[in-house]
Amino acid sequence: MLSLKEKLKTLPQSSGVYLMKDKNNNIIYVGKAKILKRRVNQYFDNSHNKNLKTQLLVSNICDFEYIVTNSEYDALMLENNLIKKYQPHYNILLKDDKNFAYLKINLNNDFPKIEITRKVEFKKNVKYFGPYFNGISAKSVLDIIKFAYPLRTCNLKLNKCEKRECLKYALGECSAPCTKRISKQDYKKIVDDAIKFLNGDTKNVEEILKEKMMKSADAENFERAIVLKGQIETLQKLKNKYTTQFTIKLNIDIVGTYLLNDNACVTVLIIRNGKMIGSESFNLVGKLLDENYILDFFVQYYSNNKLLPSSIIVDKSFKSNEILEEFFIKNFNKRVVVENAERGTKKLLLNQANNNAKEYLEKSLNQYNLKEERTIKACENLQKKLGLKSVPYRIEGFDISNISGTNKVASMVVFVNGEASKSQYRKFKIKSVEGQDDFACMNEVIERRIKELCGSDESFSKTPNLILIDGGKGQLSSACEALRKLNSDIEIISLAKKNEEIYLENESQPVLLNKSDYSLQLLQRVRDESHRFAISFHRNLRNKNELVSQLDKIDGVGKQKSKKLYNKFKTIDNIKNATIQALTTVEGINEKLAIKILNYFKKSD
Repeated sequence: MLSLKEKLKTLPQSSGVYLMKDKNNNIIYVGKAKILKRRVNQYFDNSHNKNLKTQLLVSNICDFEYIVTNSEYDALMLENNLIKKYQPHYNILLKDDKNFAYLKINLNNDFPKIEITRKVEFKKNVKYFGPYFNGISAKSVLDIIKFAYPLRTCNLKLNKCEKRECLKYALGECSAPCTKRISKQDYKKIVDDAIKFLNGDTKNVEEILKEKMMKSADAENFERAIVLKGQIETLQKLKNKYTTQFTIKLNIDIVGTYLLNDNACVTVLIIRNGKMIGSESFNLVGKLLDENYILDFFVQYYSNNKLLPSSIIVDKSFKSNEILEEFFIKNFNKRVVVENAERGTKKLLLNQANNNAKEYLEKSLNQYNLKEERTIKACENLQKKLGLKSVPYRIEGFDISNISGTNKVASMVVFVNGEASKSQYRKFKIKSVEGQDDFACMNEVIERRIKELCGSDESFSKTPNLILIDGGKGQLSSACEALRKLNSDIEIISLAKKNEEIYLENESQPVLLNKSDYSLQLLQRVRDESHRFAISFHRNLRNKNELVSQLDKIDGVGKQKSKKLYNKFKTIDNIKNATIQALTTVEGINEKLAIKILNYFKKSD
């Protein structure tokens, strides 16, 4: 097997993606390169200045792999996919990234409805409005529209005439195309007026709402008048958020940056229909914003269901305009022009974005530093204070829950970089242990977990740096026995609740850390979360067994229908209070059986 130094010599002079690995063979960083040989060698070249994060990354690299691509663009796309797949510790840029809510109108329908969506699909004649943030929500805008313009919000297909209108028609919030109360032409006019409002023309809406409020007050319908007054106040907030910058209706994003030591911030000013509707800022702590990181930012940011602008304004130092434009064409079939601002209004807007980034970073850096201390640095300090072989970037916590040996279950929670990764949590039903024996249960769970390392499950296939057991020396010994029986060298500790004593394998005396120590607090969070998750699973399982047992007594129900009823209603009280119609929505439950179920519980009461 080639050494790291020898492998560096074999790197090709072509574009591609490289995957850095630690000593446990975990992927800790994924990067792309126009020239693999030059880029990867830079990590190990002492002549290059490196920030603290890069220095720490290099100190943990024990091996690497690479994948050759046909172009720099292909490397960018492959890197993005691999980051999503492996979520390496040193890669995550937009930890607080999210899907914003938009309002959607599909003009391909005869009677388009207006709805809230977080998924943007680039289809002809489908209009999106937003995003909405900074104190204004998509729901609050939708509420204004439903009072001013009676557009439908229901999911009816309208391929037949309904027998009667719903309550929204009586409230004046829908024009009832479902019963043909309005023609296509008149409905289209309402849609057009609503679109004008969503594009920033708020004057007409304000007049409509004020008129309706006065009529409600005159009719002594004060409750409705108060609601309309609230909509007018929301409308005023919306007007205040808009700052007109252009006489033409441009859709552009201006991307500003600010650097402070080893920290950076990116701010995106969002202009839609010629109006600035808000901004988003992202702290990239421990990042130096070179060309690679800026490209990574764009790919992650715009891949997350964003309504794309017509152009993006960036600093003149950004040189990857063509690659980014190719990304939009190939992934969204949309031409987005990437412009370098050098003068004029766009340069002034870029300066504004840069100033926003500066202010945001300076204000929030203290919070980020505190979070770093409580998460990543707490992991790093755990290695030092407990004498661990590696930094426990991935900690798995286990706990057992049962009552008198019944419904025995276990939990596995996962903390990555000091933060809970709930999508990777797993549950266990104890299979081999009779009666109440928590030590044997823990032994079984750890053995089952380690055997899954070679499986296809996303969470199980990742090797933990550290396993944490809830309990004392006895629980730790039982878990260690399972680990070593499988020749696993994963490090394992336990945390006893009474005095917060940390027990290590092959150490007779526990380690005691100060209660204010962030490293101890991290272990406490893992321990408490594994306990909560185990208790929750045990309670749900017990409720399910009790409910299924009850329902199984009813003639005609049986175990299969009982389970389906549980999946729908979860508790006996929910079934008792359900209507016959609600019960018949469960597969296999007809009206006759639904009546029998309700009668059974009435008798039992």
